[in-house]
Amino acid sequence: MGIQFLPVPRAATSSDVFNAIAEPRRRDILAFLVLSERPVGDIVVALRLGQPSVSKHLKVLRSVGLVHVRREGRQMLYRTNVDAIRPLHDWTLTFERFWRHGLARIKARAEEKTDR
Repeated sequence: MGIQFLPVPRAATSSDVFNAIAEPRRRDILAFLVLSERPVGDIVVALRLGQPSVSKHLKVLRSVGLVHVRREGRQMLYRTNVDAIRPLHDWTLTFERFWRHGLARIKARAEEKTDR
């Protein structure tokens, strides 16, 4: 009898920053909000997404702390929480040495071939 693997449930998108940004539209929203706070309507228009979809994505981003919200009268204004993105940046830096080394090897090989 072979080994039987049980399905591993996928972590909820709202469980951590990495799962939350796995969705490309959420990354688009974060990038859009990085320069200034905006209401949902601006996000909808700029990214050409439906309002319910944007609200759902913002809820996930808020639940993991990637987005701050501020009420101004009847309007909710959202902005990227750049401090919460720091762990993502730090994590990707662990791979920078690998990428740099790989690019250096490619460059050396290319230069080697042109010298011949």
